[in-house]
Amino acid sequence: MFFTHRPVRWLNEPREHGADETGVWFTTEPGTDLWQRTYYGFRRNDAHALLTAVDEQYVTFTATAAFRYGARFDQCGIIVHQDADNWFKASVENDDVRLLGSVVTNGGWSDWATTLAPDADAITWRLSRRERDFRLDWALPGGEFQQSRVFHLAAATGPVDLGVYACSPVDGSFTATFTEISLGECVWQAHT
Repeated sequence: MFFTHRPVRWLNEPREHGADETGVWFTTEPGTDLWQRTYYGFRRNDAHALLTAVDEQYVTFTATAAFRYGARFDQCGIIVHQDADNWFKASVENDDVRLLGSVVTNGGWSDWATTLAPDADAITWRLSRRERDFRLDWALPGGEFQQSRVFHLAAATGPVDLGVYACSPVDGSFTATFTEISLGECVWQAHT
């Protein structure tokens, strides 16, 4: 399994978590989130994330996230986390409707891009890095990938910490399971 072959660290280790040869799982604590300032004003950096340092400047990270949410705003997916002010996350978020969402935070200011999510309890995420630029794709497990966004992380000048994350911003809790986790050659081709 991917995380057993690489050094890992927790960002806000959850009380309940585990791993086996197929993947990792963890249960969120209520009141956990990632957000910085924009519009809502609050600052949060207490989501749970299992991260590994990646030195490669041209690489693709893939993981399938499975979930059964319990409360509004519950979310899980993939993350690049440099520090509290510089990071990226992509997830399916449980709102009035389910949303495929992604947030880029540069210099302590977050943005938020969303679209309606398919009716599914699992999504496969693919994040490709070309130095400080990234491309996010998603698919239903086993399906064709669709591009979601291209973005820039100004602080990603060297190694980045990337991995999987989950959080419950209000009073909910749920268990996220991550499988098919891999790191390989960059599949995002240079634009010519």
